[in-house]
Amino acid sequence: MSYGGDLIREARKRAGLTQADLADRAGTAQPAIARWESGRTAVSLDDVIRLVRLCGLDLELHLVECDNSDLAQASRLAGLSGQQRLDRHARIARQLSGLRAAGSRG
Repeated sequence: MSYGGDLIREARKRAGLTQADLADRAGTAQPAIARWESGRTAVSLDDVIRLVRLCGLDLELHLVECDNSDLAQASRLAGLSGQQRLDRHARIARQLSGLRAAGSRG
């Protein structure tokens, strides 16, 4: 998976550009854009930022405190059987459906 390539593709699509359009703006060839987007060629963060900006967008990166809540939840669920996980997800889905229905009524 290439997160840089994914960001380039998303920015290009949001800007309504083809790979050839972006390549022209970047002064490179269309196959280079295709290789970056597909992850076949590594792309530096500097190049991702430059290409995103050429699409008229900007990339914001933020460092935030890690609360490990995802890890704690994964640890709690790791001990459940497959059926217990399915049952839990079904129960949560029912609860969410109930909340949506209640919200649409009033």
